[in-house]
Amino acid sequence: MKNATLVFWFAISICLIMVVWGSIAPTQLETVTTTMTTTFSTAFGWYYLIIVVLMLVFCVYLIFSRIGRIRLGKDNEKPEFGLLSWFAMLFSAGMGMGLVFWTTSEPISHAFINTPGAEIGSNQAIEEALQYSFFHWGIHAWAVYGVVALVLAYFKFHKGYPGLVSATLEPLFGEKAMRGLPGTLIDTLAVFATVVGVASTLGFGSAQMNEGISFLFGTPNTFAMQMVILTVATALFILSAWTGISKGIKYLSNFNMILAFILLLMLLIVGPTLYIFNMFTNTMGGYISNFFDMSFHLEPLNEDNRSWINAWTIFYWAWWISWSPFVGIFIARISRGRTIKEFMLGVLFVPAIVCFIFFAVFGVSAINLEQLGIATISDYSLETATFAVLQEYPLGFLMSIITIVVIAVFFITSADSATFVLGMLTVGGSINPPNTVKVMWGLTMSAVAAVVVYFGGTQGLQNILIIAALPFSVVILLMGVSFYKTVRKDPSLPKRR
Repeated sequence: MKNATLVFWFAISICLIMVVWGSIAPTQLETVTTTMTTTFSTAFGWYYLIIVVLMLVFCVYLIFSRIGRIRLGKDNEKPEFGLLSWFAMLFSAGMGMGLVFWTTSEPISHAFINTPGAEIGSNQAIEEALQYSFFHWGIHAWAVYGVVALVLAYFKFHKGYPGLVSATLEPLFGEKAMRGLPGTLIDTLAVFATVVGVASTLGFGSAQMNEGISFLFGTPNTFAMQMVILTVATALFILSAWTGISKGIKYLSNFNMILAFILLLMLLIVGPTLYIFNMFTNTMGGYISNFFDMSFHLEPLNEDNRSWINAWTIFYWAWWISWSPFVGIFIARISRGRTIKEFMLGVLFVPAIVCFIFFAVFGVSAINLEQLGIATISDYSLETATFAVLQEYPLGFLMSIITIVVIAVFFITSADSATFVLGMLTVGGSINPPNTVKVMWGLTMSAVAAVVVYFGGTQGLQNILIIAALPFSVVILLMGVSFYKTVRKDPSLPKRR
């Protein structure tokens, strides 16, 4: 518990420093961190592309190797959660409300604002817009989450180690080092990344809900209204956290995935249905045929195209890495009892396919409006673009109301998941952290979000999260090596045939 206490105070201290900096000098924080993230993207872009591909190759290898038959738990243990509940929870934690907004805004941006290389508004730009959206939200992202989650679940449920990032590295560096200062620093990095990432999302999410409600009902679009939304959401996710994973997060995730698919089907029916099916099929073909080209695409001879890659692909890869401690630990917690093969198939492919479907329906519906000149969706902000699309189709108001509910529940489940993860990391890796600890972290994240949003330092905090991705990427590599070293000697490893 001594290390857990140190992790707690180290993380709180660093978060406090960042909040104070973001409050007193938000412009300076944003300027400094933007310069750093730009430098990192330029200098380490090649590294991010290669490391994410390596993670994906590792995940695919585990599916087909005999390692895949090992269970994340005792040999005859059954999964703790049913398949549909498992999918719903890992998807809610991994993508959440970002899916609602980026499924509209990203394809529109790639097609009509800043393309990967084609002429703006051209057929090629529209095809590439959806293709790169699939790429950014597809199996590469889930491979990052999958490696972290798998290693944590294996060491916690199969080997009986504490549920900490540092504990997974004990086979490489020894128990003394990982339960001393080096391990404390690694776990602190994981806590810090989770707090900053979720606090940024809470601030951004409350702004999105505020913009959406204002767009629909004409309510004031003010900081005070945003704080009302944040306060209500905080009370709800703390209540959910208090009830535990098997009730709060599970029930909310199941409810929200059903509601999200109802919204999806409604837009598919009232939207350009045939166009959506055609574009989905065509984009899947482009995604598969250009898979390796996109995976290693860096444009070293074209500065403009390289800037686009830095701003989108490299940013996304760093973003997924920086979120992997939070999402990875949560996915590990809900995956007890599954075989490694089942785990990897579920984590890699099911959420990715769901993302593809959402991008096809929402993205193509938005593109269709802009192509026909019905509405210029590219003129709308990220917060209002989805609502601007929905209002142009039949049942638009009803779909907008459903969208707000989906955003709110994603908001709650993401924050709820984060309180659980932070509780685990700061009480020595217990899979059932005390409610008081979870409530404390929930209030802390909301306070950080409120303060930083008020002073305009959200972008600076997001930049810091991207900066933290570089050192944590090394930790993920070491986690993979540690896992492979250990699993090869595992008594449960099936014999070669």
